[in-house]
Amino acid sequence: MYLDHFGLHSLPFTLTPDTEFFFPLQPHQEALQVVLSALNGGEGIIKVVGEVGTGKTLICRKVMRELPEDYYCFFFPNPYLTATELRQEIGKRLKLDAQQYEDQASLTDAIERRIKMVRQRGKKMVICIDESQALPDETLEALRLFTNLETEKEKLVQVILFGQPELDARLSQDKFRQLKQRISFSYELRTLQQNEANDYIRHRLMVSGYRGAPIFSDQAVRVIWRASHGVPRLINVLCHKSMMLCYGKGISLIEPAVAKLAVQDTEGVISKRRYPNWVYALAVLVSLEIIVLAYWWWGQSL
Repeated sequence: MYLDHFGLHSLPFTLTPDTEFFFPLQPHQEALQVVLSALNGGEGIIKVVGEVGTGKTLICRKVMRELPEDYYCFFFPNPYLTATELRQEIGKRLKLDAQQYEDQASLTDAIERRIKMVRQRGKKMVICIDESQALPDETLEALRLFTNLETEKEKLVQVILFGQPELDARLSQDKFRQLKQRISFSYELRTLQQNEANDYIRHRLMVSGYRGAPIFSDQAVRVIWRASHGVPRLINVLCHKSMMLCYGKGISLIEPAVAKLAVQDTEGVISKRRYPNWVYALAVLVSLEIIVLAYWWWGQSL
């Protein structure tokens, strides 16, 4: 593709949540610190919300990599688990055979005994769930009940919920008030500002092996930032397409014209308006004047 053209050893703008590309921008670093500090403090439930593409899964994976060795971390990327499936999967990861137990109550008791055994051996247990806004109601309740496991001094199970803003809307329902009260720490990811987007783009290029002069002009970065609204995933898409276009043209500097072509070719982004704002304002005023004249003429004709 364009690796040799730009002197790269890997693609810089893939959509996979690769922790090697993690860049400690303010929103991402703050989210990471909130989660790690809350875990270290023994809090029961921690929540991180953010719009689609803001980096929740990357932070989730970064948290798992940063956890000390005395943690057992159970990651669930698939939120469409029933409460029964959740218990069975947790039991499986704790080396329990779910088929040996008559019912869910027996399996839950066995899980609780095993968790207490794990803690006695000096290990802590944390459950990370991505896309938590899609969890069934009964599964959310099952998670809350797991956080009831505690000694006089600490929680035996900690839960981190990563989700879209719809998660907050669900938790505001009265039926989840007990769960919501257990959330001791939460963080809301914001999108990137223009200077952060610029640093983000340069960082990913550097991780991929680029060492030359800037590939993206400041004006091109502005085009990409405005069209993406600062959403990292969309920034990746636009940068990747811009570099492909640049390679196809045989040039090494991405100017606004190239970035605008990438924007036009991408769904989910906002391209620059075709006309200045004053043109749209004038059109609205003219339309209102026509309506007023029409009413006046209609009144005169009666």
